[in-house]
Amino acid sequence: MYFCILEILDMFSTNQLIFAIFFIVAFVAITIYSYRKDKMRDKKYFKGSLWILIGFLAFVGLLIAIKIYLKG
Repeated sequence: MYFCILEILDMFSTNQLIFAIFFIVAFVAITIYSYRKDKMRDKKYFKGSLWILIGFLAFVGLLIAIKIYLKG
Protein backbone atom coordinates (compact mmCIF):
# COMPACT_ATOMS: atom_id res chain seq x y z
CA MET A 1 0.00 0.00 0.00
CA TYR A 2 2.89 2.36 0.77
CA PHE A 3 4.31 1.92 -2.73
CA CYS A 4 0.92 2.63 -4.28
CA ILE A 5 0.77 6.03 -2.56
CA LEU A 6 4.28 6.84 -3.77
CA GLU A 7 3.31 5.95 -7.34
CA ILE A 8 0.30 8.26 -7.16
CA LEU A 9 2.40 11.10 -5.74
CA ASP A 10 4.95 10.71 -8.54
CA MET A 11 2.23 11.34 -11.15
CA PHE A 12 1.67 14.93 -9.98
CA SER A 13 3.94 17.94 -9.61
CA THR A 14 4.41 19.65 -6.26
CA ASN A 15 2.17 22.56 -7.28
CA GLN A 16 -0.60 20.20 -8.36
CA LEU A 17 -0.47 18.41 -5.00
CA ILE A 18 -0.56 21.73 -3.11
CA PHE A 19 -3.55 22.85 -5.17
CA ALA A 20 -5.33 19.53 -4.56
CA ILE A 21 -4.79 19.76 -0.79
CA PHE A 22 -6.07 23.35 -0.62
CA PHE A 23 -9.02 22.49 -2.84
CA ILE A 24 -10.04 19.53 -0.69
CA VAL A 25 -9.71 21.53 2.54
CA ALA A 26 -11.73 24.45 1.13
CA PHE A 27 -14.39 22.15 -0.34
CA VAL A 28 -14.85 20.26 2.92
CA ALA A 29 -14.98 23.50 4.95
CA ILE A 30 -17.62 25.06 2.67
CA THR A 31 -19.64 21.85 2.64
CA ILE A 32 -19.62 21.62 6.45
CA TYR A 33 -20.55 25.29 6.78
CA SER A 34 -23.46 24.92 4.32
CA TYR A 35 -24.66 21.72 5.99
CA ARG A 36 -24.70 23.28 9.46
CA LYS A 37 -26.47 26.39 8.17
CA ASP A 38 -29.14 24.31 6.41
CA LYS A 39 -29.47 21.89 9.31
CA MET A 40 -30.47 24.69 11.68
CA ARG A 41 -33.05 25.94 9.22
CA ASP A 42 -34.55 22.62 8.04
CA LYS A 43 -34.26 20.09 10.85
CA LYS A 44 -36.94 17.73 9.55
CA TYR A 45 -35.09 17.10 6.26
CA PHE A 46 -31.86 16.06 7.96
CA LYS A 47 -33.23 13.23 10.10
CA GLY A 48 -31.16 10.10 9.52
CA SER A 49 -28.45 11.88 7.54
CA LEU A 50 -25.81 10.33 9.78
CA TRP A 51 -26.89 6.87 8.59
CA ILE A 52 -26.54 7.99 4.98
CA LEU A 53 -22.97 9.13 5.71
CA ILE A 54 -22.14 5.87 7.48
CA GLY A 55 -23.59 3.87 4.58
CA PHE A 56 -21.64 5.87 2.03
CA LEU A 57 -18.37 5.46 3.92
CA ALA A 58 -19.03 1.72 4.35
CA PHE A 59 -19.69 1.40 0.60
CA VAL A 60 -16.46 3.22 -0.29
CA GLY A 61 -14.57 1.07 2.23
CA LEU A 62 -16.05 -2.06 0.66
CA LEU A 63 -14.96 -0.94 -2.81
CA ILE A 64 -11.42 -0.30 -1.56
CA ALA A 65 -11.34 -3.68 0.21
CA ILE A 66 -12.50 -5.47 -2.95
CA LYS A 67 -9.89 -3.66 -5.03
CA ILE A 68 -7.08 -4.57 -2.60
CA TYR A 69 -8.29 -8.19 -2.41
CA LEU A 70 -8.51 -8.64 -6.18
CA LYS A 71 -5.20 -6.91 -6.86
CA GLY A 72 -3.56 -8.85 -4.22
